[in-house]
Amino acid sequence: MKIYPETFEFLKNLAANNHRDWFMAHKAEHDKAKENVIAFAAELIKEISKVDPTLDASIDPKKCVMRIYRDVRFSADKTPYKSNFGIGKLSSGKGSAYIGYYVHIQPGDSFIGGGSWMPENDQLKLIRQEIDYNPSGLKQIIDEPAFFKLFGDFRKQEQLKTVPQGYDANNPNIDLLKLKSFVAMHQFTDLEMSTEGIIQQIGDLCSAIYPLNVFLNNAIS
Repeated sequence: MKIYPETFEFLKNLAANNHRDWFMAHKAEHDKAKENVIAFAAELIKEISKVDPTLDASIDPKKCVMRIYRDVRFSADKTPYKSNFGIGKLSSGKGSAYIGYYVHIQPGDSFIGGGSWMPENDQLKLIRQEIDYNPSGLKQIIDEPAFFKLFGDFRKQEQLKTVPQGYDANNPNIDLLKLKSFVAMHQFTDLEMSTEGIIQQIGDLCSAIYPLNVFLNNAIS
């Protein structure tokens, strides 16, 4: 299973013609591309559930593929459609709406992400508390050479400009405590996404992300 070149071609054309008339004239191409992504999601769910036993392998892949329609109510950008397909709701652990895996499919900008992106304040406080109490638990994961090679420097994500409330600026782990997100991300080329074996490759990456998700789930449980 793979993402077809035609799916990328549709997304490229949509980005260049992001208006309703063009979209409706090419609705059949959208539907075919979406079916490709749904089939991809189905195989992906099976693969990730092998490495993360908390992920329900029976999830309906149709519910994991995000709508292509943009919510423009509060945005200055009024283009009606996304120029990507997203596969989300791949939560790791019971009731963890924000901790899990996400696959982004977009020409020139496809990636797999895992962990917790911009958690809400209550979760953020719990994660910081866990880092403060058990910094070695997180460091053993993110400072592992293989993890660094796959996902880069975990500490380079967006941070608070100031010290979070309740913590000391001299805390030896202040760089981790200031993080706003706790995400591991790996990018793919269009060719990689369109090559057989990509499902297994993403599964291997999720296997490397899984310990991070366990740490984060333990923090909020």
